[in-house]
Amino acid sequence: MKEFFGIGGYTREAEGYMSWQHLTFVTSLMIIMVALAIFFGLRYKGADAKTKNKVLIISAIAIDAFEIFKIIIESIDTPDFWQRSLPLFLCSIQLITIPLAAFTKGRLKEASLDFVFIFGLLGAVLGTYAAGQNYASYPVLSFTNVVSGITHSISGFCALYIVISGLAKTSMKKKNIWITFSILGGFSVAALIANLALDYNYMFLMRGDGTPYDLVYNMVNGNAVLYPILVIALFLIYIVAFYGVYYLITGRLAKKKA
Repeated sequence: MKEFFGIGGYTREAEGYMSWQHLTFVTSLMIIMVALAIFFGLRYKGADAKTKNKVLIISAIAIDAFEIFKIIIESIDTPDFWQRSLPLFLCSIQLITIPLAAFTKGRLKEASLDFVFIFGLLGAVLGTYAAGQNYASYPVLSFTNVVSGITHSISGFCALYIVISGLAKTSMKKKNIWITFSILGGFSVAALIANLALDYNYMFLMRGDGTPYDLVYNMVNGNAVLYPILVIALFLIYIVAFYGVYYLITGRLAKKKA
């Protein structure tokens, strides 16, 4: 257990990013994530909004509980670990938006549902398959990677559940797009401030760190101004594209039913 939690440092050598151990572990998580989303999504598809929301409430409590537990354990060896655990990565924003989607009402709830739907599955994939910074540094079956895999999977689960259960039909409104932009913009500004204050790399706005963002970083030769602007621009383009594809698909489905 001491070795699993990494107390005193891991003595096992990391199997490596994109090793068969890494791919097997994260693929297992993705299979479980999709299976549970389909099961609960179909089970509550015909239920009322309050019943559907119970799944989000449990998910919100679970994802934050796992993250808080991770911070407590990691802080045993590294007291300043909290500085690297602020919810300012694109994936970890879900630590706030999933609870907002579960516990709030009105347009804030709708916009939070949109944010979870739009970024949840993307975060799940990037935070597992593309997490080069984690799997290159820690053993696959280590506390850090296991908890990270679980929290990212919960984000992906919520995104799939929202669309399968029909919750997306109550949100994904054009009038709320600016709120989704504002959520992302606010966290991006906070991440930039935290990066400068703590010398860290929240939302990968300073460098790629072994993730696909390295492609953008290398494209601009690490330019300290252009790189974060392009990363944020890609986020915004992704939001617009996601809404566009969603409206296109739902519009065609509506025409077929008519």
